[in-house]
Amino acid sequence: MKAVIQRARNANVTVNGEMLGKIDEGFVVLLGVTHEDTVEDIDYLVKKTVHLRVFEDDEGKMNHSLIDIGGSILSISQFTLYGDTRKGRRPSFTKAAKPDFANEMYEIFNDKIREQGVAVQTGQFGAMMDVSFTNVGPVTFIIDSKDK
Repeated sequence: MKAVIQRARNANVTVNGEMLGKIDEGFVVLLGVTHEDTVEDIDYLVKKTVHLRVFEDDEGKMNHSLIDIGGSILSISQFTLYGDTRKGRRPSFTKAAKPDFANEMYEIFNDKIREQGVAVQTGQFGAMMDVSFTNVGPVTFIIDSKDK
């Protein structure tokens, strides 16, 4: 499981012009699922995400977590994180999980984030979405549960 975590302000996601999710401050998380992922992978990413200290303290140092600042998450399912571009010009997505499994894992991830007391807004799984936000910093991290 891979997550691209971006420190964000004024983030929203729309589908066909309808806003489905919106946060003021926190993270935009793009989550990719592969067919090998387990609940242990989810638990690892949830813990990393909510406790990652990337928000500034009074001295301007990245010392506060999402929980510390009372931030939210805009969670977006992103199968293209498992796109393989090594051969040719068209990516292969054989490493991306099948939609039913990916959606189940995505929902479990979001539920486990909520269990940590963090508000989660989402897009629509499998839909063409427009995601807009300000990447504050910019601050962006890529976390792969296989690297634990």
